[in-house]
Amino acid sequence: MMRDVAFYAVALMLVTGCSGTNSGELVGVERGAQFYEPDPYGMVFVPQGSFNMGQNEQDVAALTNALTKTVTVSSFWMDETEITNSEYRQFVNWVRDSIARKALVAEGREEFLLPDQDDLEEDEKLLDWDKELDWNDEEYSETLNSLYYQKEERFTREARLLDNRKWIYNYDWVDLQEAAKISNRYKLNKDGDETSGSYEGFTRDVNGEVVNLSEQGRKGFLKKDKVLVYPDTLVWVADFTYSYNEPMCRTYFWHPGYDTYPVVGINWKQASAFCVWRSNLLNDYLKKEHQPMAMDYRLPTEAEWEYASRGGIENGVYPWGGYYTRNNRGCFVANFKPMRGRYTDDGSARSSSVSSYAPNEFGLYDMAGNVAEWTSSAYDESSYIYMHDMNPDYKYNAYDDDPIVMKRKVIRGGSWKDIAYYMQCGTRNYEYQDSASSFIGFRCVRDYIGE
Repeated sequence: MMRDVAFYAVALMLVTGCSGTNSGELVGVERGAQFYEPDPYGMVFVPQGSFNMGQNEQDVAALTNALTKTVTVSSFWMDETEITNSEYRQFVNWVRDSIARKALVAEGREEFLLPDQDDLEEDEKLLDWDKELDWNDEEYSETLNSLYYQKEERFTREARLLDNRKWIYNYDWVDLQEAAKISNRYKLNKDGDETSGSYEGFTRDVNGEVVNLSEQGRKGFLKKDKVLVYPDTLVWVADFTYSYNEPMCRTYFWHPGYDTYPVVGINWKQASAFCVWRSNLLNDYLKKEHQPMAMDYRLPTEAEWEYASRGGIENGVYPWGGYYTRNNRGCFVANFKPMRGRYTDDGSARSSSVSSYAPNEFGLYDMAGNVAEWTSSAYDESSYIYMHDMNPDYKYNAYDDDPIVMKRKVIRGGSWKDIAYYMQCGTRNYEYQDSASSFIGFRCVRDYIGE
């Protein structure tokens, strides 16, 4: 009897432990050690759950654009604070340095390329980021001089400055919404003894030009775009009439005193491009370390943002769950416009350093006030009616020739210049995707692997 038990135990070990051996049993594919996803740096885990999406308080604006709807949201990771000036500057500096390195490579400076890339096309070769770039090196000055403001464009007594109008980030992304259409799916065709397949539908590129998938194939779903990455610092002047904000225009983004403040002057396209860059930055490192690729960073959907802001508190009006904007000591608990003309009563006249106020129950800071935040969702007054109740979302990739109403994107959370109504968890608002302002920032999310 014991001999039989031992025999079956050994047989079971062989079946379950040697997937490369044909045992005649379904044993799966050996993938090495069990995967464990580490906590992403600076992010908070938001567990899956259901909630009542929409307003929980009187619709004071009488917009009827956030009807209550019970929905379910999957688990995800979310930045615990808004993206700061310091964090966004890492993106800006990377784009700046990559443009400089490519300019040097074009002049024959092969030392700025990784070795053993002779078989690749010029646009496929990778830069060597371990090779230090000295902007003051006289050997590079002639090549890099074109990246500075030229003498005729410098203001009086202005120091020699790099021209941030040249800092353009080229990126691409896959349009899964288009690829998922039945008319655009890959179809298997049979022609005599040969078997082949093709795409038969049509899509559009980012400029709105029609793409014939029968000619482009899978490549037709790859959208290529480019953005200026430097924030629009002039928003501090443009957003206000008869108001003195020039010092913020000159110092807010670059001065170290504002490093921990949320970045502003970023439009929706720039925020989306940042997410692509951040994803590539992490996955390039993981690939180098021979580790599994991570899920991409992205902007949160409108439903994800609202669910996260509620912090697990059912039907709460504000992220802290209460009905009031003051605590039991009479102090304001967020950065907003508490009363007419009295911006400083909450401690800040404009935006404040991130995490200056207490987080919600999920550990997320500034989900109400400070700066409003971009979401990935397009804005439609009636979208709550037709969105699915599982991970609800409404997306539309607006083209240049689309009506302006199609370029609206949802923003959430209210800002330092908004009244309390806009800080409520269920309040919706929008801004146009190509517009930037001094009161809108963003934070990223990342899908959680598993549930």
